[in-house]
Amino acid sequence: MAARKIHTLIVGAGQAGIAMSEHLSAVQLPHLVLEKARIAEAWRSHRWDSLVANGPAWHDRFPGLAFPDTDPDAFVAKDKVADYFEAYAAQIKAPVRCGVEVLKVERGPGGRGFRIDTTDGLYEADNVVVATGAFQKPLIPQVIPADAGFLQLHSSQYRNPDQLPDGGVLVVGAGSSGVQIADELNQAGRKVYLAVGPHDRPPRSYRGRDFVWWLGVLGKWDLQTPAAGAEHVTIAVSGAQGGRTIDFRRLAGEGITLVGRSGAYQNGHMAFADDLARNLDRGDANYLSLLREADAYIARHGLDLPPEPEAHVIIADPECVSRPVRDLDLRAAGIGTVIWAVGFERDYSWLEVDAFDAAGKPVHQRGVSKEPGIYFLGLPWQSRRGSSFIWGVWYDARHVADQIVTQGRYTAYDQSARARQAAPESAIHAAAGDPDGPYPHPHL
Repeated sequence: MAARKIHTLIVGAGQAGIAMSEHLSAVQLPHLVLEKARIAEAWRSHRWDSLVANGPAWHDRFPGLAFPDTDPDAFVAKDKVADYFEAYAAQIKAPVRCGVEVLKVERGPGGRGFRIDTTDGLYEADNVVVATGAFQKPLIPQVIPADAGFLQLHSSQYRNPDQLPDGGVLVVGAGSSGVQIADELNQAGRKVYLAVGPHDRPPRSYRGRDFVWWLGVLGKWDLQTPAAGAEHVTIAVSGAQGGRTIDFRRLAGEGITLVGRSGAYQNGHMAFADDLARNLDRGDANYLSLLREADAYIARHGLDLPPEPEAHVIIADPECVSRPVRDLDLRAAGIGTVIWAVGFERDYSWLEVDAFDAAGKPVHQRGVSKEPGIYFLGLPWQSRRGSSFIWGVWYDARHVADQIVTQGRYTAYDQSARARQAAPESAIHAAAGDPDGPYPHPHL
């Protein structure tokens, strides 16, 4: 069967793919979105049952649609988020084909365009937008042997406490996912150990405003690069239980045993680094710094927001911090499950183009790849700190769409120039008499 031709092919129909479709439609570029499962599938089947969005409904959405029948300050449940993206795709009439997996993307014959092999046959496209995001392949470190007798799950495989065998749980990783899972298991009556690495922990809210508002008015969403050494620092923030500030010492007081970063495993014992207190202190410093900036902003602008002095109080270290566990016999501690909440690995094995560095990381400028015609969307820090959030990816998609249009105009000029060089002189003069020219300025 002959390959089907399309101007721009978008791989993935999550929030990035739907945003990309909207902006390509706005500039009237023909495109197609291929999704191997369902629209926003990750929200439905790759998250735990009780997950809610980390930002309030007024903030974590696209500009063109509010969450229906939802308090603007509420944290939307995961299935409702997935429903939102399905409704948005329908609203913008996004050309999405579900159940089609992209198997390989390579340069087309003669180096022009791309040849895309899928489970539904071959496609040819001038451009390919990789909208698969950053969360592609769950990372489970090869630390505990598979035959050690423990159930090992990635956080994306966890659903609820009843899914796990009886016994305690070690949760490795204290970002948003790890903290929420550990808290849920603790409340379900499980004995929980939580390995805490370096992290930032903003206040969920302060002086009547959610932290997303504070990051906005303080200009922090628009930071273009993370601070030196903070590229892989996790953010401990949650919308669970209506939203509350994550305080690791409070979690310890509620029964969770905190430990430092996980280390080697040997003969049933897990080692932990002697860095727990330092990691908590670093998180506290980040937290208190934002409070001080917020106080200064309120004073400078004369805002009538109620003082919250109790938010500045850091509670005393629990015993698990002052006398940290450095070596844990997992069996003796009653642990039967280890949940790895340590993120994801990149998997672009299907993308056979020169768009990556030696480590397999995309090389791009705000989503525009070093490989002409290849674009990325949904990457952390793609253009700014907010790029990983629902609203942030929408603005990044607008920029990528603009760049596709711009590059298309350069290509159109090249084709026109070649045609003029091969055309009779009379045809060249006729084209020159066109006030718009055969090739509009690429930035108009």
